[in-house]
Amino acid sequence: MVRVIRFFAGPIFAGLAVGLAVLWWYEWGPSASPAKNDTGVASYSGAVNHAAPAVVNIYTTQIVTSDDDAEAPLFNNFMEQPRRERALSSLGSGVIVDDSGYILTSYHVIRDADEILVALRDGRDSPARVVGTDPETDLALLHIALEDLPEVELNGNGPVQVGDVVLAIGNPLGVGQTVSMGIVSATGRSHLGIATFENFIQTDAAINRGNSGGALIDTNGHLIGINTAILSADGSWQGIGFATPASIANEVMTDLIEHGRVIRGYLGVTVQDMTPSLAESFGIDDVRGGVVTAVVVDSPAHKGGLQPGDVLVGVNGDPMADGYEAMNRIAGMKPNQDVTLDIIRNRQPMSVDVIIGTRPPAETE
Repeated sequence: MVRVIRFFAGPIFAGLAVGLAVLWWYEWGPSASPAKNDTGVASYSGAVNHAAPAVVNIYTTQIVTSDDDAEAPLFNNFMEQPRRERALSSLGSGVIVDDSGYILTSYHVIRDADEILVALRDGRDSPARVVGTDPETDLALLHIALEDLPEVELNGNGPVQVGDVVLAIGNPLGVGQTVSMGIVSATGRSHLGIATFENFIQTDAAINRGNSGGALIDTNGHLIGINTAILSADGSWQGIGFATPASIANEVMTDLIEHGRVIRGYLGVTVQDMTPSLAESFGIDDVRGGVVTAVVVDSPAHKGGLQPGDVLVGVNGDPMADGYEAMNRIAGMKPNQDVTLDIIRNRQPMSVDVIIGTRPPAETE
C-alpha cells in the first residue's frame, strides 16, 4: 500500500502544481481575462480600483496681460491705456508614480502655466511644483507635498503587444475621472508630428481633451503608458489615440530627477529620409536610411568626418529604416560613447567612427 501511495504521490503533486500555475496564469497573467465581480459579471474593476486612485486631475492657470487700447484704437495717439490681466484656465490629467509625490503628465498640459493645482480622487488637492519638462517627448514631471499618496506601478508583466486589452483613465472634457476600454492598435508609431522623439502606443480606447497626461493601464492595473494625443481633424474622438510607453516615461522621469533635464546623445546633423527618387539619384538600390543635408561645425559628426551628402544607412552595424530611426538611436546613446556609422559616400559603402556628444536642451516656447 505504501508503495502504491509513493508511486502516485509524485504525479499527483506535479499535477496540482501545474494546475495551480495554469490557474494563476489565467487569473493574474499578462493576458488575464476580466475577473468576476460580486454578481458574477465579467469586469475590469480590479484593475481600475488598483490604478484609478493614482490618476489625478490637473488644473492650470495662465495669467495673460492685454492692452485696452486694442479695443479702442482711436485713442492710441492721445492717451496711455491701462493694462488688464486675465486668467486662462485649462485642465488635464496626471499619474502619481511614486508615493513621495512625483506625478507624470504631458508637457503640453502644464506648458506656460503660472499655477498648477492637482486634485486627487480622494478629495484632496495640492499646488504642484514643476520638477522638470521634456518637450521632445511631450512629458513633464510634477511634485506635490502630500502624505499617504496612492501610486501606480510602471510597466506591466511584459512587452505591450497589438491586441492587448487596455484601459485609459483621465478627466476628459472636465466631466470627472473616466475609464474607457480598447485594445492596443499598434506600437512604435512615429512620424506623427506630435513630438521630436516618437515611439507611441496606438489605442482605440477613447482619449479626449482632458485625458492628456492620464494613465493607460493593462488589465492588471499596471501603467503601460501616459496618454498623449488623439489623431483627429476636428478635435473629436476618432478611435486613434496615442500614449507614450511607460518605459520611456520612466527614463525621462529618472533624468529629470537626477539632472533637471533629459540627457541625450547628439551627433550634430540634419537628416532627410531617403525616398525612391533620392535613392535613384544616389545610385542606391535600397530605399532606406537618410541623407545628411547639413553638419554643424565642431559637432561630433563634423569632428568624425561626416559630410553633407553622406547617406546614413546603419548605426553600429544595425541597418536603419530611415533617418528618423537613426536620430532616435543616436539620441538614446550616452554622451562620450563611441559609435560606428555605416554610410554610403559617392556610391561607396564605408564606416565613420564618431564620439557621441550631449544634445543641447530643447527650446521651450
